[in-house]
Amino acid sequence: MRAARYHQYGGVETLVVEEVPDPRPGPGEVRVRVAVAGVNPIDWKVRSGAARARIPVDLPAIPGRDAVGTVDEIGADVRGVSVGDRVFGLGGVTGATAELAVLSAWAKAPDAWSDEEAAGAGLASVTAMGGLKALGPLRGRTLLIEGAAGGVGSAAVEIAVAEGATVIGTAGERNHEFLASLGAVPTTYGAGLAERVAALAPGGVDIVLDTAASGSLPDLVAIVGDPDRVATVADHANAERLGVHMANAANDPALLAEAADLGRRGGYTPRVERVFALDQIAEAHAYGERGHTRGKIVVRV
Repeated sequence: MRAARYHQYGGVETLVVEEVPDPRPGPGEVRVRVAVAGVNPIDWKVRSGAARARIPVDLPAIPGRDAVGTVDEIGADVRGVSVGDRVFGLGGVTGATAELAVLSAWAKAPDAWSDEEAAGAGLASVTAMGGLKALGPLRGRTLLIEGAAGGVGSAAVEIAVAEGATVIGTAGERNHEFLASLGAVPTTYGAGLAERVAALAPGGVDIVLDTAASGSLPDLVAIVGDPDRVATVADHANAERLGVHMANAANDPALLAEAADLGRRGGYTPRVERVFALDQIAEAHAYGERGHTRGKIVVRV
Protein backbone atom coordinates (compact mmCIF):
# COMPACT_ATOMS: atom_id res chain seq x y z
CA MET A 1 0.00 0.00 0.00
CA ARG A 2 0.96 3.66 -0.33
CA ALA A 3 1.42 5.62 2.85
CA ALA A 4 2.91 8.81 4.19
CA ARG A 5 5.93 8.07 6.36
CA TYR A 6 8.90 9.63 8.15
CA HIS A 7 12.12 7.78 8.90
CA GLN A 8 13.48 10.21 11.50
CA TYR A 9 12.18 12.90 13.81
CA GLY A 10 12.23 16.36 12.31
CA GLY A 11 10.42 18.93 10.18
CA VAL A 12 7.94 18.45 7.37
CA GLU A 13 10.83 17.68 5.02
CA THR A 14 11.07 14.24 6.67
CA LEU A 15 7.67 13.25 5.25
CA VAL A 16 7.62 11.02 2.17
CA VAL A 17 4.99 8.94 0.37
CA GLU A 18 6.13 5.40 -0.36
CA GLU A 19 5.11 1.75 -0.63
CA VAL A 20 4.94 0.01 2.75
CA PRO A 21 3.68 -3.40 3.93
CA ASP A 22 -0.06 -3.78 4.51
CA PRO A 23 -1.06 -3.76 8.20
CA ARG A 24 -3.17 -6.57 9.69
CA PRO A 25 -5.81 -6.15 12.39
CA GLY A 26 -5.31 -7.86 15.71
CA PRO A 27 -7.98 -9.00 18.18
CA GLY A 28 -10.57 -6.30 18.75
CA GLU A 29 -9.45 -4.34 15.68
CA VAL A 30 -10.66 -3.73 12.14
CA ARG A 31 -8.77 -2.71 9.03
CA VAL A 32 -10.26 -0.07 6.76
CA ARG A 33 -9.54 0.98 3.23
CA VAL A 34 -8.98 4.65 4.00
CA ALA A 35 -10.87 7.32 2.10
CA VAL A 36 -9.71 10.32 4.13
CA ALA A 37 -7.42 10.65 7.16
CA GLY A 38 -7.42 13.42 9.75
CA VAL A 39 -4.47 15.68 10.53
CA ASN A 40 -4.12 16.67 14.19
CA PRO A 41 -1.62 18.61 16.31
CA ILE A 42 -0.44 15.35 17.88
CA ASP A 43 0.77 14.28 14.42
CA TRP A 44 3.41 16.98 14.09
CA LYS A 45 4.28 16.96 17.78
CA VAL A 46 5.12 13.26 17.46
CA ARG A 47 6.81 13.63 14.05
CA SER A 48 9.01 16.51 15.20
CA GLY A 49 10.18 14.66 18.31
CA ALA A 50 8.62 17.27 20.61
CA ALA A 51 6.48 14.58 22.26
CA ARG A 52 9.22 11.96 22.21
CA ALA A 53 9.61 11.67 25.99
CA ARG A 54 5.87 11.13 26.51
CA ILE A 55 4.94 9.36 23.25
CA PRO A 56 7.87 7.52 21.67
CA VAL A 57 7.17 5.78 18.35
CA ASP A 58 8.94 3.14 16.32
CA LEU A 59 10.55 4.61 13.21
CA PRO A 60 9.80 4.71 10.36
CA ALA A 61 6.28 5.82 11.30
CA ILE A 62 3.09 6.64 9.41
CA PRO A 63 1.48 9.82 10.78
CA GLY A 64 -2.18 10.02 11.69
CA ARG A 65 -4.48 8.73 14.40
CA ASP A 66 -7.97 8.94 12.84
CA ALA A 67 -9.59 8.13 9.51
CA VAL A 68 -12.76 7.13 7.70
CA GLY A 69 -13.03 4.21 5.31
CA THR A 70 -14.72 0.94 4.48
CA VAL A 71 -13.98 -2.12 6.57
CA ASP A 72 -12.07 -4.74 4.56
CA GLU A 73 -10.76 -7.07 7.29
CA ILE A 74 -11.98 -7.86 10.79
CA GLY A 75 -9.86 -9.09 13.67
CA ALA A 76 -10.78 -11.75 16.19
CA ASP A 77 -13.43 -11.06 18.83
CA VAL A 78 -15.02 -8.20 16.87
CA ARG A 79 -18.81 -7.96 16.75
CA GLY A 80 -21.32 -5.55 15.29
CA VAL A 81 -19.43 -4.55 12.14
CA SER A 82 -19.18 -6.14 8.69
CA VAL A 83 -16.82 -5.97 5.74
CA GLY A 84 -18.00 -3.06 3.58
CA ASP A 85 -19.31 -0.92 6.45
CA ARG A 86 -18.29 2.74 6.29
CA VAL A 87 -16.78 3.63 9.65
CA PHE A 88 -14.76 6.43 11.22
CA GLY A 89 -12.53 6.06 14.20
CA LEU A 90 -9.15 5.87 15.87
CA GLY A 91 -6.11 3.66 15.78
CA GLY A 92 -2.77 4.11 17.46
CA VAL A 93 -0.91 7.39 17.72
CA THR A 94 0.42 6.63 14.22
CA GLY A 95 -0.75 4.68 11.20
CA ALA A 96 -3.80 6.38 9.67
CA THR A 97 -2.42 8.33 6.70
CA ALA A 98 -2.25 5.34 4.39
CA GLU A 99 -4.35 3.37 1.96
CA LEU A 100 -5.04 0.82 4.72
CA ALA A 101 -5.26 1.55 8.44
CA VAL A 102 -6.07 -0.46 11.56
CA LEU A 103 -8.65 1.00 13.96
CA SER A 104 -9.15 -0.03 17.56
CA ALA A 105 -12.25 2.14 18.13
CA TRP A 106 -14.86 3.01 15.52
CA ALA A 107 -18.49 3.81 14.79
CA LYS A 108 -20.55 3.72 11.64
CA ALA A 109 -20.31 7.08 9.88
CA PRO A 110 -23.59 8.99 9.43
CA ASP A 111 -24.78 9.14 5.83
CA ALA A 112 -25.10 12.91 6.22
CA TRP A 113 -21.34 13.29 6.70
CA SER A 114 -19.00 13.44 3.74
CA ASP A 115 -15.79 11.42 3.94
CA GLU A 116 -13.91 14.63 4.68
CA GLU A 117 -16.26 15.47 7.56
CA ALA A 118 -16.16 11.95 8.97
CA ALA A 119 -12.35 11.96 8.87
CA GLY A 120 -12.39 15.10 10.99
CA ALA A 121 -14.67 13.60 13.63
CA GLY A 122 -12.63 10.88 15.32
CA LEU A 123 -10.05 12.54 17.53
CA ALA A 124 -11.87 15.88 17.69
CA SER A 125 -15.14 14.43 18.97
CA VAL A 126 -13.69 12.15 21.65
CA THR A 127 -11.39 14.93 22.87
CA ALA A 128 -14.20 17.50 22.99
CA MET A 129 -16.61 15.10 24.68
CA GLY A 130 -14.02 14.04 27.23
CA GLY A 131 -13.49 17.66 28.23
CA LEU A 132 -17.20 18.48 28.30
CA LYS A 133 -18.17 15.41 30.32
CA ALA A 134 -15.63 16.37 32.99
CA LEU A 135 -17.69 19.51 33.58
CA GLY A 136 -21.00 17.77 34.26
CA PRO A 137 -24.44 18.51 32.76
CA LEU A 138 -24.48 21.25 30.14
CA ARG A 139 -28.15 22.11 29.73
CA GLY A 140 -28.99 25.56 31.01
CA ARG A 141 -25.38 26.44 31.84
CA THR A 142 -23.09 29.08 30.35
CA LEU A 143 -19.88 27.60 28.98
CA LEU A 144 -16.75 29.48 27.93
CA ILE A 145 -14.57 27.66 25.38
CA GLU A 146 -11.02 28.94 24.92
CA GLY A 147 -9.77 28.23 21.39
CA ALA A 148 -13.24 27.58 20.00
CA ALA A 149 -12.49 27.73 16.27
CA GLY A 150 -10.03 24.83 15.98
CA GLY A 151 -10.84 21.20 15.33
CA VAL A 152 -11.57 20.27 18.95
CA GLY A 153 -12.96 23.67 19.88
CA SER A 154 -15.48 23.79 17.04
CA ALA A 155 -16.61 20.23 17.85
CA ALA A 156 -17.06 21.23 21.50
CA VAL A 157 -19.12 24.28 20.49
CA GLU A 158 -21.57 22.27 18.41
CA ILE A 159 -21.87 19.43 20.90
CA ALA A 160 -22.41 21.81 23.84
CA VAL A 161 -25.00 23.87 21.95
CA ALA A 162 -26.82 20.67 20.97
CA GLU A 163 -26.88 19.68 24.64
CA GLY A 164 -28.49 22.96 25.68
CA ALA A 165 -25.57 25.11 26.83
CA THR A 166 -25.08 28.80 26.12
CA VAL A 167 -21.59 28.96 24.63
CA ILE A 168 -19.13 31.84 24.53
CA GLY A 169 -16.15 31.01 22.33
CA THR A 170 -12.80 32.75 21.95
CA ALA A 171 -11.05 33.06 18.60
CA GLY A 172 -9.32 35.57 16.38
CA GLU A 173 -11.66 38.09 14.82
CA ARG A 174 -11.49 36.45 11.39
CA ASN A 175 -13.20 33.39 12.92
CA HIS A 176 -16.01 35.18 14.76
CA GLU A 177 -18.53 34.73 11.95
CA PHE A 178 -17.62 31.03 11.85
CA LEU A 179 -18.23 30.66 15.61
CA ALA A 180 -21.55 32.45 15.33
CA SER A 181 -22.60 30.00 12.60
CA LEU A 182 -21.95 27.15 15.06
CA GLY A 183 -24.18 28.75 17.68
CA ALA A 184 -21.56 30.39 19.90
CA VAL A 185 -21.25 33.99 21.04
CA PRO A 186 -17.76 34.95 19.80
CA THR A 187 -15.17 37.09 21.52
CA THR A 188 -11.41 37.57 21.21
CA TYR A 189 -8.88 35.87 23.45
CA GLY A 190 -6.05 37.53 25.34
CA ALA A 191 -5.82 40.56 27.62
CA GLY A 192 -9.17 41.85 28.86
CA LEU A 193 -10.99 38.52 28.38
CA ALA A 194 -12.59 38.65 31.84
CA GLU A 195 -14.13 42.05 31.10
CA ARG A 196 -15.37 40.98 27.67
CA VAL A 197 -16.91 37.80 29.09
CA ALA A 198 -18.57 39.74 31.92
CA ALA A 199 -20.21 42.02 29.35
CA LEU A 200 -21.46 39.04 27.34
CA ALA A 201 -22.62 37.03 30.36
CA PRO A 202 -23.70 39.41 33.15
CA GLY A 203 -24.87 36.42 35.18
CA GLY A 204 -21.43 34.90 35.04
CA VAL A 205 -19.89 31.84 33.43
CA ASP A 206 -20.67 28.45 34.95
CA ILE A 207 -17.95 26.27 33.39
CA VAL A 208 -14.89 26.61 31.15
CA LEU A 209 -13.24 24.32 28.60
CA ASP A 210 -9.70 25.11 27.43
CA THR A 211 -8.70 23.61 24.08
CA ALA A 212 -5.88 26.04 23.28
CA ALA A 213 -3.05 25.57 25.82
CA SER A 214 -2.16 29.21 25.22
CA GLY A 215 -1.09 29.87 28.81
CA SER A 216 -4.45 31.33 29.74
CA LEU A 217 -5.50 28.59 32.17
CA PRO A 218 -4.88 30.68 35.34
CA ASP A 219 -7.02 33.48 33.87
CA LEU A 220 -9.77 31.01 32.98
CA VAL A 221 -9.82 29.71 36.55
CA ALA A 222 -10.08 33.28 37.80
CA ILE A 223 -13.01 34.01 35.48
CA VAL A 224 -15.10 31.11 36.78
CA GLY A 225 -13.79 31.30 40.36
CA ASP A 226 -13.28 27.57 40.95
CA PRO A 227 -10.75 25.20 39.35
CA ASP A 228 -13.25 22.35 39.68
CA ARG A 229 -15.40 24.11 37.08
CA VAL A 230 -12.60 24.23 34.50
CA ALA A 231 -11.37 21.47 32.19
CA THR A 232 -8.51 21.45 29.73
CA VAL A 233 -7.76 19.02 26.93
CA ALA A 234 -4.45 20.65 26.06
CA ASP A 235 -2.56 22.25 28.95
CA HIS A 236 -1.03 19.27 30.74
CA ALA A 237 1.68 21.44 32.27
CA ASN A 238 -0.65 23.65 34.28
CA ALA A 239 -3.67 21.41 34.87
CA GLU A 240 -2.32 19.54 37.88
CA ARG A 241 -0.76 22.64 39.43
CA LEU A 242 -4.04 24.53 39.25
CA GLY A 243 -6.32 21.64 40.16
CA VAL A 244 -8.45 21.73 37.02
CA HIS A 245 -9.85 18.69 35.23
CA MET A 246 -7.48 17.21 32.63
CA ALA A 247 -9.22 15.25 29.87
CA ASN A 248 -7.18 13.05 27.55
CA ALA A 249 -8.35 11.74 24.19
CA ALA A 250 -9.45 8.13 24.52
CA ASN A 251 -10.09 5.44 21.92
CA ASP A 252 -13.63 5.12 23.23
CA PRO A 253 -16.19 3.59 20.85
CA ALA A 254 -19.04 4.82 23.06
CA LEU A 255 -17.99 8.43 22.52
CA LEU A 256 -17.63 7.86 18.77
CA ALA A 257 -21.11 6.32 18.67
CA GLU A 258 -22.48 9.29 20.61
CA ALA A 259 -20.90 11.71 18.13
CA ALA A 260 -22.29 9.71 15.19
CA ASP A 261 -25.78 9.69 16.72
CA LEU A 262 -25.61 13.44 17.21
CA GLY A 263 -24.51 13.73 13.57
CA ARG A 264 -27.50 11.69 12.39
CA ARG A 265 -29.81 13.99 14.34
CA GLY A 266 -28.24 17.08 12.78
CA GLY A 267 -26.61 18.31 15.97
CA TYR A 268 -22.98 17.88 14.95
CA THR A 269 -21.26 18.27 11.60
CA PRO A 270 -17.45 18.16 11.73
CA ARG A 271 -16.03 21.33 10.21
CA VAL A 272 -13.24 21.00 7.65
CA GLU A 273 -11.12 23.96 6.59
CA ARG A 274 -8.67 22.37 4.15
CA VAL A 275 -8.42 19.12 2.20
CA PHE A 276 -5.02 17.95 0.93
CA ALA A 277 -4.01 15.02 -1.28
CA LEU A 278 -1.79 12.27 0.11
CA ASP A 279 1.15 13.55 -1.93
CA GLN A 280 0.66 16.93 -0.19
CA ILE A 281 1.19 15.50 3.31
CA ALA A 282 4.12 17.85 4.02
CA GLU A 283 1.98 20.85 3.03
CA ALA A 284 -0.85 19.60 5.25
CA HIS A 285 1.43 19.34 8.29
CA ALA A 286 3.00 22.74 7.56
CA TYR A 287 -0.42 24.35 7.24
CA GLY A 288 -1.55 22.88 10.57
CA GLU A 289 1.63 23.85 12.37
CA ARG A 290 1.09 27.50 11.44
CA GLY A 291 -2.06 27.41 13.61
CA HIS A 292 -5.21 29.55 13.48
CA THR A 293 -7.15 26.85 11.65
CA ARG A 294 -10.92 26.95 11.35
CA GLY A 295 -12.05 23.39 11.95
CA LYS A 296 -10.09 20.38 10.74
CA ILE A 297 -7.39 19.62 8.18
CA VAL A 298 -7.77 16.29 6.37
CA VAL A 299 -5.89 14.27 3.74
CA ARG A 300 -7.71 12.44 0.97
CA VAL A 301 -6.00 9.12 0.40
